[in-house]
Amino acid sequence: MGDTGISDEIVAVDGDDEEIEETSVHAVEDYAPLIGKAAVERLLAKARRLSDLHVVNVNSTFYGGGVAEILTPLTLLMNRAGLKTGWRVIQGRPDFFSVTKKMHNALQGDSINLSAKKKRIYEEVVCENALRTHLDHDLIIVHDPQPLPLITHYRKQSPWIWRCHVDLSAPNPELWSYLKPFIERYDAVILSIPEYRQKLRTPQRFFMPAIDPFILKNRRLEEREIDERLAHYGIPTDLPIIAQIARFDRWKDPQGVIDAYRMARREVDCTLVLLGNIATDDPEGQTVFESLCSCRDDRIFILSHQDTALVNALQTRAAVVLQKSIREGFGLSVTEAMWKGTPVIGGNVGGIRYQIEDGVNGFLVDTVEQAAARIVQLLKDTDLRCRMGAAARETVRRKFLMTRLMEQYLDLFASFEVVFRLKESPKF
Repeated sequence: MGDTGISDEIVAVDGDDEEIEETSVHAVEDYAPLIGKAAVERLLAKARRLSDLHVVNVNSTFYGGGVAEILTPLTLLMNRAGLKTGWRVIQGRPDFFSVTKKMHNALQGDSINLSAKKKRIYEEVVCENALRTHLDHDLIIVHDPQPLPLITHYRKQSPWIWRCHVDLSAPNPELWSYLKPFIERYDAVILSIPEYRQKLRTPQRFFMPAIDPFILKNRRLEEREIDERLAHYGIPTDLPIIAQIARFDRWKDPQGVIDAYRMARREVDCTLVLLGNIATDDPEGQTVFESLCSCRDDRIFILSHQDTALVNALQTRAAVVLQKSIREGFGLSVTEAMWKGTPVIGGNVGGIRYQIEDGVNGFLVDTVEQAAARIVQLLKDTDLRCRMGAAARETVRRKFLMTRLMEQYLDLFASFEVVFRLKESPKF
């Protein structure tokens, strides 16, 4: 998708010497200036107590979407802290990912024709993956619905955790009834926010996602680096930039963003950039992207590129970032933009509401008209943009850095470790 090759882009931006530094794997100790030395020491002590464990994560793609964005730094950070943490990806035919995309949509409230054929495709492909994926680890974390039935193909000798990243506020009842027996085989379920709680026998925990502040997407860029990236893609900087950066997914409401921009443009001059990627496990992404291309003009840019530096440049240079989602499990692109000190206008849904405090560090909106009005307000008030941007960055520093998420996982693992010790201790 797109004409990239991220390593080449990094060299073009940073030069050879900085490339080595920027692509190095960061450790918990590197977070000390952000979270304090006491928090670092506490986190490392917890990791040391669990160093004998071997953990594995299983999902459906190494690239595209929030799950991969989280697992990439999280697994590296855990390994640097001495906890063996692996990552496996299931493989599937196009018809499998077509079915699981429909399931994803239905978990977020869509209707679904859950035919016997769809169930057979789903379960057969998961079975194939089970045959070639050896999971004999101390803890197995399975992400989202794609690999969910894996648990039925193993003799369970250790805790299994299902981590669901989607918006479960109103799942389709038929699909939920089908998936629930798989889910209840797990020892714990992790959801993003309490509003997604379901009636399950399995204990439920709530972990909000987080970002790695040191990767190229989130580190502070120099003005010359930003200028170079924007110029490379022909994005003009003579007017304020409004940007939405998200997968091409109808739940992100990209058409609503375009409509809001067109309304705002009647009052303020600005440029709109929609930048997205298409996850390898999302067969609808290309269709959504192509449907938007007819909206392009000299001030509306619809881009599909795999360029992390461009994401950073847009989030940093934009006067306003939008994430006008209709459904949103959490919305890491909101977190990323807030970390850049950029005010965000977000849909009043799901995990976005846990990040944006309306009127304080951003705005929450329910309609296209509200989004347009907030765009105009922010573009006309430089002081408001600065205040909101500063508050947004501080919110991320306090609540949404990767070390917080890692500590939540370590605490969950430790709760299972108590069970391990009790089972293994001799009875007197």
